[in-house]
Amino acid sequence: MNVQVVKTLLLATSVTVVALAVILFPEHTLEASNSGLSMWWNIVFPSLLPFFIISELLISIGVVRFIGILLEPLMRPLFRVPGAGAFVLAMGIASGFPAGAKYTAHLRLNKDITAIEGERLVSFTNCSNPLFIFAAVAVGFFHNPALGVILAAAHYTGNILVGLVMRFHHPEEREYRDMKRSNQSRFTQAFVALHETRVSENRPFGKMMGDAVHSSIKTLLMVGGFIILFSVLNELIGVIGVAAFLAGIIRTVLLLLQLPAELDIPLLSGLFEITLGSRLSSESSAPLLAQAMITSFILAFNGFSVQAQVASILADTDIRFKPFFFARLLHGGFAAILTLALWKPLYINLLSSGKVTLPVYNRNDPLTVSETLYFFLQQTGPWITCFFLIIFIGITIKRNRTN
Repeated sequence: MNVQVVKTLLLATSVTVVALAVILFPEHTLEASNSGLSMWWNIVFPSLLPFFIISELLISIGVVRFIGILLEPLMRPLFRVPGAGAFVLAMGIASGFPAGAKYTAHLRLNKDITAIEGERLVSFTNCSNPLFIFAAVAVGFFHNPALGVILAAAHYTGNILVGLVMRFHHPEEREYRDMKRSNQSRFTQAFVALHETRVSENRPFGKMMGDAVHSSIKTLLMVGGFIILFSVLNELIGVIGVAAFLAGIIRTVLLLLQLPAELDIPLLSGLFEITLGSRLSSESSAPLLAQAMITSFILAFNGFSVQAQVASILADTDIRFKPFFFARLLHGGFAAILTLALWKPLYINLLSSGKVTLPVYNRNDPLTVSETLYFFLQQTGPWITCFFLIIFIGITIKRNRTN
């Protein structure tokens, strides 16, 4: 049978089964939808929107080109990507997924990188942000701020290792360098590129800002849709009995890796949605080290929800999704192994022994920046989301009238 015919049958069957499950189990669907919507409305939208808007402006006025030329000697030898990849990496870490994919796609559409460079770049720039790792996971789920240090160290170190491995992706490709030989210093060349980009931008700053807001909110609306969809899917696979079958397979793998079998459901949930998987992992009866390793894998794998967001963003370009998926598996393995390797020297010998004192150890101390921001978003996030959605509606109506 033709491969495309098989794909058609599988896709049609899968969507039909999901549609029937939604109809047969409306209460579970509504509960899961509310859970996904709450996370997006309270945390995801208000925390990501400022980064998205600012990054759009930085790209438009040429700051990214400035950074790219300056950091070309660092990014090219290490990761075989242009210097602008440093901006994508920094924004990906600061704002979290799917920022890395969004900015990589932006660079590709502007022809600042090749498709292969885009595949390398997106593989190690799509990661969890510190706010989620420290405030939501370490403090919110595990009630153990020191664990955040281990998770963050394993996560970001694993990300860099993925980048170093992916530099060998398509080694036969010739490296494209857009810099001409010049007697000018690199800083001067970078500034000239920044100035030329700003001058060539015909839009006034007000229009530029409006476009940045409009584009960012459209992306976040897409992100919200995927979060809700995969929250529902995660709930439905448990209701219709598929989760038990999949959990049995995962339990076998865990036992082969000498990890507690009770982490099967948390890992299965984490494969779909990282927040739920991390929370279930923290609530399991497994040893803390095993919980941390599984959580590290979940954070690095990103979950099918985030991967679907990335696939949707990359669909507008010729950057393929398969290398990104391979990188997620690689990152998950690296993160879990690094958690195991760092556990004794960093967590047991330093953090737990009291040799290194973290301000968050004593709950009478002031909250850290990440905790303060997280709790602030929980209280004000809905208002911020509502405010910018009204602005988005206004911009859209005005544009439709103009056209």
